[in-house]
Amino acid sequence: MQEKRRGMLLVISGPSGTGKGTLCSMLMESDPSLRFSVSVTTRAPRDYEQEGVHYYFVNNEQYDELIREDALLEHATVHANRYGTPRKPIEDLIEKGYNVILDIDPQGAKEVIRKCPDCVSIFILPPSYAALRERLAARNTEKPEEVERRLNNAKGEIEQMGVYQYVVVNGDGEEGKQKAFSLLKAIVEGEKQRTTRYFPIVE
Repeated sequence: MQEKRRGMLLVISGPSGTGKGTLCSMLMESDPSLRFSVSVTTRAPRDYEQEGVHYYFVNNEQYDELIREDALLEHATVHANRYGTPRKPIEDLIEKGYNVILDIDPQGAKEVIRKCPDCVSIFILPPSYAALRERLAARNTEKPEEVERRLNNAKGEIEQMGVYQYVVVNGDGEEGKQKAFSLLKAIVEGEKQRTTRYFPIVE
């Protein structure tokens, strides 16, 4: 049997602190067909972040030039910082048959869903607001007032989860994380078999 595949864009989103970044990393490690879409941002890098791996870090002038060139699939200001998704790398990877993961905030995700109706959209939920607060505080990357701002934003973001095709709860502890990962894997494997992406030829 001959097989041909067209890649897909996986839009994985949710409030800050839900653990979507960890789940995306687990997916990447488990599936060689996946590639990660690296976003651009004007915010300063965190201690562990590497240029070109986690983000492309740019200044406001460089960011404005990308917008003028229509080089971004989407762009948004989130928590007082600017973020955007480079368009061409995603398009090139999908045409080559790779599946691209876009780990993105809900504001940007809605724009991608609008522009790319064939994308697979997944919303990651926390088990509770109390758990979300704990996760945000445990990161030690934001000041207390920033944690509160992100928590308040999360409430509005969760109200709009109906925009997405799938919802996955990333529960507490290792068991909750593994359950969420298993659900994500099942969604990805099922979507790979859609007749719009999978073209087997029976000889």
